[in-house]
Amino acid sequence: MKAIFVDTAGWMSCADGADAHHARSSAARDAALEAGQTLITTDFVVDETLTLIRLRLGLVAAERWWQQVDRSPRLRWERVESDRFEKGRLLFFQYRDKDFSFTDCTSFVIMRELRLTHALTTDTHFRQMGFQLLPGTRSRPTRKQRRP
Repeated sequence: MKAIFVDTAGWMSCADGADAHHARSSAARDAALEAGQTLITTDFVVDETLTLIRLRLGLVAAERWWQQVDRSPRLRWERVESDRFEKGRLLFFQYRDKDFSFTDCTSFVIMRELRLTHALTTDTHFRQMGFQLLPGTRSRPTRKQRRP
């Protein structure tokens, strides 16, 4: 795994210290960077994330996040151009039993195209499409492991 995809939920869990997944998501991001991996995201994901940070954490936090991602040599932005947009649209309408967002679908297209297997996200839609989630989910203890 030389690169990992970062979804809106991954960015948000890293940016928001109050998020239940903050520590684990930040640790997974940091471990990937320390291992020399590149973070990959899309312009659609950045759009969603910037808006969410502004709404949840304020404009100052959004600006700080923007400055970090805009200048990072360890982050590669992929653009959702017309061919990727069309492939995302086809996925969006193909999976009628799922509630994927359009941005999710464009992310899936790009992950497949780049042959990425791991996504930094808490969004289980990525698992539904066959990708590995970082941070991994904690397994629940079995009855034998639980204390009485």
